[in-house]
Amino acid sequence: MSILAELPEAAAVAIIRLRSLGDCVLTTPAIALLKQSRPDLRIGVVVEDRFRAVFTGNPDIAAILEPSLLALRRFRPTLTINLHGGTRSLTLTAGSGAQLRAGFAHLRGASLYNLHVPTAQQILGIERRVHTAEHLASVIFWLACSRGVEVPRARLYPIEPVPNPPAGRYAVLHPVAATPEKTWPPDRFNQVAADLAARGIQPVFTGGPADDLSAFSHYRTLAGEPLEHTKSLISQASLFIGNDSGPAHIAAAFGIPAIVLFGPSDATVWAPWRTESRVLQADPISGIATRSVLEAVSRLCTPAEVAR
Repeated sequence: MSILAELPEAAAVAIIRLRSLGDCVLTTPAIALLKQSRPDLRIGVVVEDRFRAVFTGNPDIAAILEPSLLALRRFRPTLTINLHGGTRSLTLTAGSGAQLRAGFAHLRGASLYNLHVPTAQQILGIERRVHTAEHLASVIFWLACSRGVEVPRARLYPIEPVPNPPAGRYAVLHPVAATPEKTWPPDRFNQVAADLAARGIQPVFTGGPADDLSAFSHYRTLAGEPLEHTKSLISQASLFIGNDSGPAHIAAAFGIPAIVLFGPSDATVWAPWRTESRVLQADPISGIATRSVLEAVSRLCTPAEVAR
């Protein structure tokens, strides 16, 4: 008998996934599998407020909880699943009041769990490196005593329209990243934007509140927009082009064709999940030629794919 099968009817399950953007997006396939296994469960996601919009509108989720012991205890989970792994998430898991506490056995603090999840490779019966979506979904497979089910695409739901949305076809370009070694040169993004404009596809550059997009002032720029608006903007795009970053996973969740540029990061672990995409990689990232990106644009920009 699986652990999930033994939970009481309509039991509450808390999933701890504090941050960051890409990790939160790639948690949604695991949530979908959990709900598929037990539709009656009430699923609550514990997440920092800045990433709350990843989960808003998701019909699989009963509650979005702030990362506090008070909020967790009020939810009254029977099972708490730690998909984060840091010190704060360990504290929340231990203090959640849940009878069952699950987390990966190989991570620090595993003694606080009474359900010790093996590695994804052990659960899936494979030896290769796994994508983050597979890694997180494997926890649900283990809890459900299930294997061989396909890990679905991430699931996001736009609930607020973009103010003053772009007219006609547009591509979202995300030219920023968490670190310089993950950031492709700005002048090359501008060359790609010029190519898109020549194709009749409006380039729209996005960034966070602290990102300087002045290098792209010839085109529309949106910096520091609420995540709800960014989610909606990407959901209607014809194409996504950007550095390895959270917005690339948003694009993949909506099935938007994507070109993602990788520096030293592991593309096997972080590539777009279940969408048509081109991954280009070099270390340093400046080794990716503009020509290679333009060729990828040509391959993805068929009339059927851009006429959205």
